[in-house]
Amino acid sequence: MTREGVARTALTRATLFETLALWVELGWLRQLDRHFAIFLADRDPQADPLVWLAAALASHQLGRGHVCLSLSRVLATPRSALSLPPLEGGGEPAQAVVLPESLLDGITLAGWTAALTASFTVAMAREASGSATPLVLDGERLYLRRYWQAESAVAGHLRRRLGQPLAVADALAERLQALFAGNARQGDEPDWQRVACALALRQRLTIISGGPGTGKTTTVTRLLALLQQQSLTRDGEALRIRLAAPTGKAAARLSESIASAVGRLDVTEVVRDAIPQQAQTLHRLLGARPDTRHFRHHADAPLSLDLLVVDEASMVDLEMMAALLEAMPTDARLILLGDKDQLASVEAGSVLGDLCTGANVADGAGYSEPTRRYLQSMAGENLPVAAETNPLADHVAMLRKSFRFHEDSGIGALARAANGGDGRGFVQVLKEGFKDLATLDIDAAAFERAVVAGYRDLFEAVRAGDDSSSILALQSRFQVLCALRRGPWGVEGLNERIAQALWHQGWIARTEGWFAGRPVMVTHNDPQLGLYNGDLGLTLADEAGRLRVCFPHGDGVRQVLPSRLDAAVTAFAMTVHKSQGSEFEHVLFALPARSNPIVTRELIYTGITRARLRLTLALAQGGDERMLRDAVARQVVRDSAIAARLLKDSRALNRTDSSGSEV
Repeated sequence: MTREGVARTALTRATLFETLALWVELGWLRQLDRHFAIFLADRDPQADPLVWLAAALASHQLGRGHVCLSLSRVLATPRSALSLPPLEGGGEPAQAVVLPESLLDGITLAGWTAALTASFTVAMAREASGSATPLVLDGERLYLRRYWQAESAVAGHLRRRLGQPLAVADALAERLQALFAGNARQGDEPDWQRVACALALRQRLTIISGGPGTGKTTTVTRLLALLQQQSLTRDGEALRIRLAAPTGKAAARLSESIASAVGRLDVTEVVRDAIPQQAQTLHRLLGARPDTRHFRHHADAPLSLDLLVVDEASMVDLEMMAALLEAMPTDARLILLGDKDQLASVEAGSVLGDLCTGANVADGAGYSEPTRRYLQSMAGENLPVAAETNPLADHVAMLRKSFRFHEDSGIGALARAANGGDGRGFVQVLKEGFKDLATLDIDAAAFERAVVAGYRDLFEAVRAGDDSSSILALQSRFQVLCALRRGPWGVEGLNERIAQALWHQGWIARTEGWFAGRPVMVTHNDPQLGLYNGDLGLTLADEAGRLRVCFPHGDGVRQVLPSRLDAAVTAFAMTVHKSQGSEFEHVLFALPARSNPIVTRELIYTGITRARLRLTLALAQGGDERMLRDAVARQVVRDSAIAARLLKDSRALNRTDSSGSEV
């Protein structure tokens, strides 16, 4: 008998589910994942236990952001499939625990695949459309059916937006040059804003990625002006344009940015008036139906628009992207804005990162020859010739120059080191004495003093009874961010500690329940109230002392009774995930003392770049340079196949139509 045969014979239902139960107890696996495996075992009791193990691990990957389970990755690094805590000194847990490598000892990819295909609970991808199995095996990737369908739908919708370019009026070349004439150049570096705008003029799908302050909204506002001018001149009517973002806070910021950029445009009043300035959440745009995952707009009831701009696209998860693309009219343009290096969505998927990775745009030399000729004639940019082109890259533009973080910015230097995975450089930046950077011991009284000082302006305005609009504006002055949700350095511990510090100083009347000055964050969508996950508000008292929770809303303030907010948490401190789409003048960023799998390069980069003017890193006592270096070196890799699907299809498209027709 082969070694694989011995291992598979030893893995029984009893030993597997005993092991899964212990993994749940240790927090390595979710109870949901174990129950899913039991569910499949009850329906196909004759299946190989490897099927149930794969089912539990595939379910667990969704909670960690992965769309699927990569069997080859698990076989190569078995512990990567679980949420194992770091093992001190590389040792083993104290308990007698069966580790995943023991269960998979001797198992090959071919053997595991054979076990899965033998079960009627698993369908092969080529046959999955006509079945209803809970699991789908696509190559060496195992999916829960719902996510296989969502990924297939996203890839299909995006694929149909690739291909033949749209017509661009010759007169727009001159207008393009005029709108970007003020952009200062650095040597021979291309004007990537101009390149991005020129690309988007002639296609139905454009991805514009760039870090904070690189001018994404400025670029897209100029693009909207050019497209509206073309439409008004050619058709006598304006395009129907909508603006959207994943969260209410991100939508509010997009509205502010677009309104500011429109005010600076050198265009006619007719064109200026045709550019929308109010954004909304994706849930509101699509028409979320309460208590369901369905929307009012879908393939049979598409959105009424000609062009959609989605900001903070890195936060859009796979299922939301599938719903959005399904509701898009086939001839409408879609522009995705975001930062591919930020944290991906909380839910499963990393669509923006997948698209940018698949396009291979890191060096800016991934455009096809026809696209390069077009960019030279339209934007005046002579880009270098690439050794190998990829049609998907024709739809991606990377903005590289930051107008916010200059050479003397410590925040900018720290962000570049984190983004580049340079742990030693990251630590060195902290030691160089930049004026906009500071560190403090989170366990010392200095932490409480820093927090009270940071929130002082806000609470002075609350005490003075200023109008709610001006008070809400002060919320963007200071914010505490943290990496973890639980523990003394997580959201729960820090919120309690901050409330105690503010109470001792007399700024708040109590530390629990509802009180004037309590900042809250909505944690679930509530279409009836017009509030969505991530919306940030502040509890204020009216002249009669009655409490209302105030949220920014368009040009005004939306007031909600505290009793109506069933899903809201205190937000003196918030996780970096929840802060996406927001910016604050001063950020106090709390990091744990020990290395933690959650603390990654993307999380640190995202937390750092929430700060516009000042950043304070609060390090737990015992937190050392090694922890920081390890965190910066630890990169998130989410398993999905969108990039692979599009690259494969794009190459096929390129072989079919190699002429690369130009406008």
